[in-house]
Amino acid sequence: MLRWPAWCVPAQKIENEGAGFVSLYMPQIKDMGCFVFKPESKKRKISSTADYFCEGNNDSEDSELRFDTCQLLWKRIKSETEQLQEDLNKKLFDNLIRFLRQSHSNFKEKKTEWACRMKSNEIPAAALVLGVNVTDHDPTFKSLSEALQEAVTPFVVSLRSKECPGIKHLLQRLMAQLTGSHPEADSFEEGKGPWALPARLHHSVSSLTDWYRNRTKKKDTDTPCKNQEILPRHWEPPPVVVIFKDMESFPTKVLQDFIIIISQCIREFHLVLIFGIATSPMIIHKLLPHSVSSLLCIELFQSLSCKDHLSTVIDKLLLTSQFPFKLSEKVLQVLINIFLYHDFSVQNFIKGFQLSLLEHFYFQPLSVLCCDLQESRKRVKFLSHSQCENIRRLPSFRRFVESQASEKQTALLTDDASLKEETQALLQNLHTYHENYFPILLCLHAFTAALPNYPLGKQIRELHCACLEGKVWETEDYESAIQLVRMLAKDELIAILKKCVEIITSSSAKCLGSCTEKLEEYLGQFKNLEAADDQDETVSSLKEIQKKTDLYRLQKTLLEMKESRRLKKLTNFEMLRFEVVDFIDSLVRSYLVPPETQTLYEVMYFGMASTVREHLNAAPRVAIHTALNNPYFYLKNEALESDAGCISNSAPDICIAYKLHLECGRLINLVDWLEAFSTVVTAAGQKSTEKDQMEEIIHARFIRAVSELEFLGFIKPTKQKTDHVARLTWGSC
Repeated sequence: MLRWPAWCVPAQKIENEGAGFVSLYMPQIKDMGCFVFKPESKKRKISSTADYFCEGNNDSEDSELRFDTCQLLWKRIKSETEQLQEDLNKKLFDNLIRFLRQSHSNFKEKKTEWACRMKSNEIPAAALVLGVNVTDHDPTFKSLSEALQEAVTPFVVSLRSKECPGIKHLLQRLMAQLTGSHPEADSFEEGKGPWALPARLHHSVSSLTDWYRNRTKKKDTDTPCKNQEILPRHWEPPPVVVIFKDMESFPTKVLQDFIIIISQCIREFHLVLIFGIATSPMIIHKLLPHSVSSLLCIELFQSLSCKDHLSTVIDKLLLTSQFPFKLSEKVLQVLINIFLYHDFSVQNFIKGFQLSLLEHFYFQPLSVLCCDLQESRKRVKFLSHSQCENIRRLPSFRRFVESQASEKQTALLTDDASLKEETQALLQNLHTYHENYFPILLCLHAFTAALPNYPLGKQIRELHCACLEGKVWETEDYESAIQLVRMLAKDELIAILKKCVEIITSSSAKCLGSCTEKLEEYLGQFKNLEAADDQDETVSSLKEIQKKTDLYRLQKTLLEMKESRRLKKLTNFEMLRFEVVDFIDSLVRSYLVPPETQTLYEVMYFGMASTVREHLNAAPRVAIHTALNNPYFYLKNEALESDAGCISNSAPDICIAYKLHLECGRLINLVDWLEAFSTVVTAAGQKSTEKDQMEEIIHARFIRAVSELEFLGFIKPTKQKTDHVARLTWGSC
C-alpha cells in the first residue's frame, strides 16, 4: 500500500478519515510531528454588471438607481417583444398543428382504398419558409418545438446541417434526442465532445422502430427525460416530428438517404418532417430528385415577412407612449439601415435598441428621470444640487429659460426648489406631447399611406423619421401629399375618417377629445350630402361633345368647358373635403412638431448615432489599417508611440512591413522590401558580427510578416515579374 509522508498528508483527508487515518500514520507522527494548517477560504469577488455600470461611470451619482431603472425598463420591453413574437407565430403554429392533425388522422384510420394507401405511404412534410433572416430562425424553431411538445407529442427532434455530415450522424442525433440521452451538441464526431454517444451503439431505422413500439406501449414512470414523458394531452399514438432547421445547408446525399430509409417504415409509426427554408420552396426540388420528392406529401407554410415583423415591433416599442425611452431620428435610421442593408434580422434590431437603451442610461446622468410620469415626479423632489445643475446645462432647458421673464430666469438658475417645481411641469408637458403625437401620426399615415408614389413613405416608420427630423409640413413631400389628399374620393375619405376616429378614441390622449367630435361631425355632414351634385351640367357638357362636329368646334368646346370649370363654384362635397384636409393639416402643425422643440427631451431621447454605428456597423478594414499603421492606438505601449510618417523599429514586424508596403507601387520587389525591412529593424546600430548573426533571423521575421500580410489580403503572388508581389489595397480605408 502506497503511503504519503506525514508532512504531505492533506488536511482535508485527515479531517474526513478521522482517528483511523491518524493511527495509521502514528509512528511517523511520533517521530517527526505533523502540523495541519487549514487555509482560509478566500473567494474571489465576481463583479456584476451593476458594479461595472457604477464603477465605470464617470458620473457615479444615482448610477445604481439608473441601472435599476434601465433593467426594469428592459424587462418590460423584452416581455412585450416576446409576447409580440408569440402572437405573430400563433397563426403559423396553428396551421402547422392542423396539418399534423390531418396527417395523424389519416395514419390512425389506415383506410384500405388504393388512393389512401398510396397517400399513407408518403411522408408528411411541411415546408416552412421563414425568410433570409437566418439569425431569427432559432427563436422560431425553439417556440415551435415547445408548442409541439406541449400539445402534440413529446418526440420532437431539431437537427442542424453542421451536426449531420453523414447519414450515420443524422441517425445518431435523431436517436440521441428521442431517447433524451443528451441535448443538442455541436460536436458530431463519435467519441468526442462532452455529449458524444459511444461508437459501439448501433443506430438504424429498425432500432428506431423498436424503440418507438416499446416506448408507446408502456406508460412510463422511469423516462430518462422529463420532456420525453407521454402526457394525456398528447396525441395517441404520438407522432415523431423531425425539424431540419437549415435545409439548404444539408448535404443532398444525406437528405435523400434519410427520406428513402424512413419511407420503408412509415407504416410502423407516424413521422412528420418539417423543413426550415430560408430562400424558396423550389430548393426542395433542387436538392431532391423526383424519385425522392415523390415520397413526400409536401405542404407549404409561409411566415410573416421580416419587414412586416419589423413594422410591428416598431409600432409596439417606439410608436407608443407606454415606454418613456425614445430614439432620435439618426439613431433610428442607423438601426433601420442595418436591418435593410445587412441582415433583415428583427432580433438584431431589438439588440440594437437594447444597446441604445444601455448607452443612454450610462452616459446621460438625467436618465434617472426616464421612467413613468408618476415615478419621475417623485424622483424630481430628491434631485441633488449637481443634478439640478445638469438640468440647467441642457440646451433645451437653456432655450426655455431664455424665453422666460427675467425674474423667473433668476429663480430657475439660482433656486433649486423653483427648478424642481418647473421640472415636474415640463415632464408633464413632455408626457402629454407623446400622448398627442402618436395618434396624430397614425391619422396622418392613414391619409398618406395609399397615395400614388407614397410621397411621405409607405411605412409609418418613414413618416415617423420625417417628423423627428424636422417640421414635416415645410417639406415638398408633405405639400404634394396634401394636394393628393384634396383629390380623394368620397368613399375613400369617409373610410379614412372612420379609421382616424377609431385611432383617437382608442388612445389615452385627453386633449384630443374635441378632435374626435370634430371628425364625427364631418362624417355626419358627408352622409347628409346628396349623391348628385351638379351632375346635370356635366352630362349636358358631355352630350355637346358627343355631337357630330369638326375639329375646330371640338377644340372650342373643350376650351369653354375648361374655362367654366375654372370659374365655376365648388360643390358642397369639394368644400367639405377642403375643410377636412385643412383640419388635418392644423392637427399636424400643432402636434407633430419635432421632439427637439420640447424642453427636457434629452432625458428620454437617445441621439448618439455614431456610438451605435461604431458598435453595430463594424468597419474591419479601417480597424486593421489603424492597428497596422499605428499599433499604439490599441496596444497603448509608450515604446510604440512615434510621429506620423515615421517607422519605429520597436513596432511589430507586420506593422513595419505594412508601412513599408504603403510606400510602394502596384508591384513590390521582395529584395528591396527585405532591405528596407532590415534597415528599419537594425536601426539601433549593432556591431558587424551581431548583424551577421541576426541576418537569418531578420530574414525569417520578414517572411513571416509578408505571409501574414498575404493572409490578410494586402498582397498576393504574381507571375508578371520574378521576386515580386502585387499590392491589392490602396488608400487608408
